[in-house]
Amino acid sequence: MTEMPSTTRRVVDVPEGAWVRCDGCAAMIYRRLLEENLRVCPECGHHYRIDARTRIRQLNDADTFEEFLSDLESSDPLEFEDRLPYKERLAELKDKSGEHEAIVVGKGFVKGRPVIMGVMNPMFIMGSMGAVVGEKVAAAAERAIAEDLPLVMVTCSGGARMMEGMVSLVQMAKTAAAIAKLDEAGGLYIVVMTDPTTAGVAASFAFLGDFTLAEPGAQIGFAGPRVIANTIKTTLPKGFQTAEFMLEHGYIDRIVRRKDLRSEIARLIDYCNK
Repeated sequence: MTEMPSTTRRVVDVPEGAWVRCDGCAAMIYRRLLEENLRVCPECGHHYRIDARTRIRQLNDADTFEEFLSDLESSDPLEFEDRLPYKERLAELKDKSGEHEAIVVGKGFVKGRPVIMGVMNPMFIMGSMGAVVGEKVAAAAERAIAEDLPLVMVTCSGGARMMEGMVSLVQMAKTAAAIAKLDEAGGLYIVVMTDPTTAGVAASFAFLGDFTLAEPGAQIGFAGPRVIANTIKTTLPKGFQTAEFMLEHGYIDRIVRRKDLRSEIARLIDYCNK
């Protein structure tokens, strides 16, 4: 009787977290491939949210971004407390994210074109706008005027920061006034809306751009769909707060894939400098 050769099963160790399931199409994606593709799903094109530093590296020429106002920190004007006291929440977020606030502003170069840039951080209280965010946006606009440079603002926010109450709400007027001064000075203002751009940020400096770009699929709007539906008592169109819907109805100028944003920003700057 002939003996059958024994077979051995090869065990391959797969590092934990090496694969991720796409939020858009549920495909399994090799994490390294996702990172190399700028955190965009290679199967369906779903654009993942990214932190401010990653966005800055993606948009600016290597080692050209110089941050300013990096030491500004929020106070606690209301001595607010919910699950955590606001001061403790801020300290926890600083340790976790390495950031002082929900926006980073500075001067950089996009394909050789100098710009003043602000990038909101969805990993810091969902990019919410308090006093420091408002101050940094206004300061970026003032810097753009002083140096006669384009202002590029990448928005990603859940809106005004409730922990700062009325202090956060007045930032809408403050940032809008700063952008108006930039416009009066003849400055160029480019907005890149990413997922999500909503509420007080959408209702202030986000929708005041000379050119308004958006990433595919980004949620853009003021109140949430459920709040709107309950208020006006009607069924809303499917996808009415997507970048695609906003483009169709004339609220934004162009949808641009993440890999093309650098080229598009540079093209718009050149167009306005002719």
